[in-house]
Amino acid sequence: MNFLEFAVWGAYLTCMGNYLGKAGLGEQIAWFYAIQGIVSLFMPTLMGIVADKYIQPQRLLGICHLLAGGFMLGCWWMGVQAGFGNELPNKSLFIALYTLSVAFFMPTIALGNTTAFTILKDNGMDTVKDFPPIRVLGTVGFIITMWFVNCAVWEDGSFSFTFAENSHKFQYTYMQFFVSGILSIILCVYCFFLPECKLTKKREKTSLVEALGLNAFKLFKTKKMALFFVFSALLGMCLQVTNGYAGPFITSFKGSADAAIASSFAANNATLLTSISQISEALCILMIPFFLKRFGIKVVMLMSMFAWVLRFGFFGIGNPAMPGVLLFILSCVVYGVAFDFFNISGGIFVDQECDSSVKASAQGLFMMMTNGVGATIGTLAAGEIVNHFCSWQGDYLLGSWQTCWFIFAGFALVVSILFAFIFHPDKK
Repeated sequence: MNFLEFAVWGAYLTCMGNYLGKAGLGEQIAWFYAIQGIVSLFMPTLMGIVADKYIQPQRLLGICHLLAGGFMLGCWWMGVQAGFGNELPNKSLFIALYTLSVAFFMPTIALGNTTAFTILKDNGMDTVKDFPPIRVLGTVGFIITMWFVNCAVWEDGSFSFTFAENSHKFQYTYMQFFVSGILSIILCVYCFFLPECKLTKKREKTSLVEALGLNAFKLFKTKKMALFFVFSALLGMCLQVTNGYAGPFITSFKGSADAAIASSFAANNATLLTSISQISEALCILMIPFFLKRFGIKVVMLMSMFAWVLRFGFFGIGNPAMPGVLLFILSCVVYGVAFDFFNISGGIFVDQECDSSVKASAQGLFMMMTNGVGATIGTLAAGEIVNHFCSWQGDYLLGSWQTCWFIFAGFALVVSILFAFIFHPDKK
């Protein structure tokens, strides 16, 4: 389940920006990633309510993937109609289909967590110890689809793989949406063969708030949880920045006057290079049980925040040629700590702190604060910064990228310092 869940996302998340530039939507890259945040403001919470009260989470997970995959295939078909390398004639419809697909995909991350935690507990297993090794397969799926999309080529009726520059590689075309859509449909079918996650029996008398599953919002009354969700939103502002702009940034070096940089392996295989981030993520997931039990949630999240500072900073001072490419690689390596030590640990923390009757709703609330409020504000702000300092010149987004990355690094540093002084969870 986890393998397919994140394989669906990995097919387009890190390379979509390169296609949007060719499709005439380059200046709207931030909006495409912000849409994921906007729908996360309400869809994960709403689907969490449904999963808590009405439909078993594993079944709702399948239904959401059916809809998400169908709309994603619609995006692919619009690209087919436009043709390779051509602008989309109906950009509004493309955005609408993409929005609907993402609206049903984003809740599946929280639903996947709820399903996994429920099945593990039903089988007498420890979520802190046993979930991370299972979740790591999601990262493996993400990596494999990234590699596939980076190297796959469809041209003149033939299919092949290559590391060399090619205008019809999947990472520059609409074919990435086809891969995502098909995988989503496959996962839909698989979900209906997962073990049952029985709903919690309803009490005879319930309030309107309880009936609607809005109990999770009461968590804001607790100072510890309120601060946790606020900082989740602040750190969530970093989540989609490199997903949206790392690809166009690294690919932009192909427009460099320096032949060694323009023809470098990294500049021509941005998606493959950034997949190191997911490899690091896979390894870091396995470290979470040790770090959580040894240091607690606060230290683990602090590690994540300072890792974001390094993630952005290394991008700011590196380049695709030797030895600068080593800094790009280091940026990708620290991403594992930046992403996992926050997202995975945060999900486990929420599961441990919440009553069983609102666990799915609470996971949805966590998603809303991170991938909703935080990611939306952060992505739109990042888009304004990038569009101010950079501009599309032909197929490449060129400008003062270093300034952009240093601004992002500075923000992450400020959040880290504030978190260290303000957030004080219970020590267990």
